[in-house]
Amino acid sequence: MIFFTLGTASFPFDRSILWLEKLLTQEIIKEPVLLQHGITPVRLQHPLLTAVASLSPDEMYKAVSKSSLVVSHAGQGSTRMLAQRGASFVLLPRLKKFGEHIDDHQLLFATAVEKLGVNYCIKIEDLTRYIQHPPRPFKGELLQAPSLASYLSSRFVTA
Repeated sequence: MIFFTLGTASFPFDRSILWLEKLLTQEIIKEPVLLQHGITPVRLQHPLLTAVASLSPDEMYKAVSKSSLVVSHAGQGSTRMLAQRGASFVLLPRLKKFGEHIDDHQLLFATAVEKLGVNYCIKIEDLTRYIQHPPRPFKGELLQAPSLASYLSSRFVTA
């Protein structure tokens, strides 16, 4: 199974759906796909596709463990979870120029973690290559720092 997770940002991620449709119709993807699409509208219907708006954390972990490849938006929390679980994954950053987010922080993050062995793509040709030849499961530590929420809580919340 291939697991696509677009996160829960309040911006549609239509480019990812167009790419997924092309990969399915051209039979580049030949195995079942679970798509967690958030608010992104999905009109795509295909026998290999199961689309859901959201998943609980447990459902997300199970999907990751069953997947031969995870294609994920480049959110820091999702990336950290995928790395911790030793998943085979590739990041698909949301880009400002397509109205997918307010800025290009996901691209900046993806280029930063690429140095640590995390793959990302901004062209469908790159995603096609990762679908055909998934990267090895991630090994090692991605981020040793606490999450932003944990840091802010420890710094600014008083007892």
